Amino acid sequence: MGIVITAFERSPDGGKGLARDTRVRWALEETGQPYDVRLVSFQAMKAPAHLALHPFGQIPTYEEGDLALFETGSIVFHLAERHPGLFPTDANARARAITWMFAALNTIEPPILDLSNARVIERDQPWAAERLPVVVERIRARLTQLATRLGDSEWLDGDFSAGDLMMVSVLLRLRPSGILDEFPSLAAYVARGEARPAYQRAFAAQLAINTAPQSKN
Repeated sequence: MGIVITAFERSPDGGKGLARDTRVRWALEETGQPYDVRLVSFQAMKAPAHLALHPFGQIPTYEEGDLALFETGSIVFHLAERHPGLFPTDANARARAITWMFAALNTIEPPILDLSNARVIERDQPWAAERLPVVVERIRARLTQLATRLGDSEWLDGDFSAGDLMMVSVLLRLRPSGILDEFPSLAAYVARGEARPAYQRAFAAQLAINTAPQSKN
């Protein structure tokens, strides 16, 4: 059995690359691994068959033979360990790439997700207007630190790695807010990630699903 991942039947972002299956697609493209996609509806994500793969009823999932994984960090880590292209060969550089993967998911992404919650899910709460500026300032503080560390470098630590793949994927979620544009070096960093042929293939594949005519069945 080859690699099979799950993705939204119709992504909430309309195929703009923000759905998390894009991260996995990108990693698969960087490592040159062929894969198939099983599309799931929001209803199907909560059904027993999908919950057996992802206990929290989300996407993506990853299946290969008798292995089933969920969480993008875990999936990308697995691919980077199994196939060349995402981890450096030097042991210390590899450890630093893993560290940047954790930093992307544990330090940078949480306040960005808070912004989405504040603007969409919590916007009608009486305290929403007061909370939003606090969330935005938390993001700016983290991006200031990240931009300082990146400096004039092309990537976070030497050559492109899984750490950059995860960080670019996380930062992309900020683009609609305009906050990313306040940090030109980070905006350029994200653009470099998007310009990689592997990302372009992953983005095109995800977009194609979301722009295809819907079945009337």
